[in-house]
Amino acid sequence: MNSPTTRVAIVGSGPSGFYAAGALLAVDGLAVDMFDRLPTPFGLVRAGVAPDHPKIKSVTRIFERSAAHERFRFIGNVRVGFDLATEELRRCYDAVIYAYGAGRGKLAGVPGQELPGNFAAADIVGWYNGHPDRADLMPCLDTERAVVIGNGNVALDVARMLALPSETLAATDIADHALNALRRSRLREVVVLGRRGADVAAFTLPEVLELGELPGVDIVVDGAQLPPRDADLPESVQEKLEALRRFSARPGRDSHRRVVLRFDTTPEAIVGDHRVTAIRTRNTGRENHSAPTEWLPAGLIVHAVGYTGSPLPGLPFDSERGIVPNLRGRITENGVPVPGQYVTGWIKRGPTGIIGTNRVCATETADSVLADLRDGLLPARPADDRCDVVEVLGRRGIDIVTFDGWKVIDDCERRRGEAAGRPRVKLVELAQLVAVGTDTHHLR
Repeated sequence: MNSPTTRVAIVGSGPSGFYAAGALLAVDGLAVDMFDRLPTPFGLVRAGVAPDHPKIKSVTRIFERSAAHERFRFIGNVRVGFDLATEELRRCYDAVIYAYGAGRGKLAGVPGQELPGNFAAADIVGWYNGHPDRADLMPCLDTERAVVIGNGNVALDVARMLALPSETLAATDIADHALNALRRSRLREVVVLGRRGADVAAFTLPEVLELGELPGVDIVVDGAQLPPRDADLPESVQEKLEALRRFSARPGRDSHRRVVLRFDTTPEAIVGDHRVTAIRTRNTGRENHSAPTEWLPAGLIVHAVGYTGSPLPGLPFDSERGIVPNLRGRITENGVPVPGQYVTGWIKRGPTGIIGTNRVCATETADSVLADLRDGLLPARPADDRCDVVEVLGRRGIDIVTFDGWKVIDDCERRRGEAAGRPRVKLVELAQLVAVGTDTHHLR
């Protein structure tokens, strides 16, 4: 392993990609090139973590240590599968790890979800976080009620961001276009619909407690929808239920906005002539009253029911599970490992867990790479078959953004933020990001 340098490509620069890079760079004689289709690294840490959760984003400091390694290169603004074929990566590298995530949002499967005014949570999250793909999104905020379908942390994140006062949002790195839109918002109520009971809600205790502390926002819970106390339930569930009981006992306040948490409520239909105007729901819980069906007027429906992966040209794909099939991170085709091809993160296991979960996942994949390297199972690469993808991309006219280029973007955003009294003001247009990240004057 100390003879000619082993070259590994990692496709995707989110947590799973960087954790894999860190594990591999700890081995002498191994170099890592990391690709991302965006000019900016860090994946959902930049484009998925809520703007009002800056502490979570501080994990990038760990990733920056890997990026500073002499055997690491970041190659941004490259669409693997389009600008650079997966087969070319196979030829140029001893091993390739795909870590491109599962960023496509699911819809709830409700009749009427095709109407304008329906959005996957992934799109709304990308919109307020300044993802270039979602910068032009225009969610309807000229309505008094929004409905979020889902009962996980993403659902609560979206509800919180829609309900927070604009002056609170202005102290975060929320994208300017989203901040301006939310300043004009007419929303008075955000209803979070959980299709199952509160005892099986997927959100965590810190997320629900945070809802109860939002300035100028009331949180409403119907105590009749909560199950009776049960000492046999896991402690974490009991703690969440006690928090919800405290919310249900709060006296009503004359707040500017409110977040309503509903459980055992099934969305049955979304209606409207040319855009969403209402959603029909049915109470399926323990307290099934005489009129369980209800129409909720709403102009915005957000489907926070999960993410799924997308296929990449040249890779096998399990469309039912939304992942690349694999065994311990080794990509498989018809159940047989494909030599030198690996996967990690959400595209490996599905969209589950938190940022730290990716460390374990990435370590398993890195261990598989190193075991195959040790056992001589990686494909043989003749010396004259090696290629420098940076040169290849240059000949194709692709403007790559290096990690130094990202630092220029980062500095630019921070300076823009300082001028506005904010942590940063993000660049959200792809062309602008590339222009700043490839500015040779700044890179000298």
